[in-house]
Amino acid sequence: MVPRLTQSFDFHSQALVLRAERQRLIASNIANADTPGYQARDFDFASALRSASGQGGAGSGIAQGVMGQGSAPAPVLRYAVPSQTNLDSNSVDMDRERAAFAENSVKYESTLRFINSSVRTALDAMKSHNQA
Repeated sequence: MVPRLTQSFDFHSQALVLRAERQRLIASNIANADTPGYQARDFDFASALRSASGQGGAGSGIAQGVMGQGSAPAPVLRYAVPSQTNLDSNSVDMDRERAAFAENSVKYESTLRFINSSVRTALDAMKSHNQA
């Protein structure tokens, strides 16, 4: 019972860390929208999460490295393909970045809510019947 509970929380904590990293990356792209020559970066969240949780094959989305202060590997960053050419060689598409930022924010919040709900459910299950 406890290992299954731990695995569930580990999975969601890894998802949360990857969501935060992706949010930081998208914010960096937005901040550099006017920087000449800046190349927008992103990573495939699904393959990074599979690799981080041990469900993917070796190297299928995670590079060897350290992300933050934990021991989680950093996702493999890829350059975004520009939708149109710019004279200053900047590949940031603000519409795409804003949409990705909003989508990632909603998914980050939903992951937090799911973790909160899971913890609350586990605590309720541990209470005795007399504590209602």
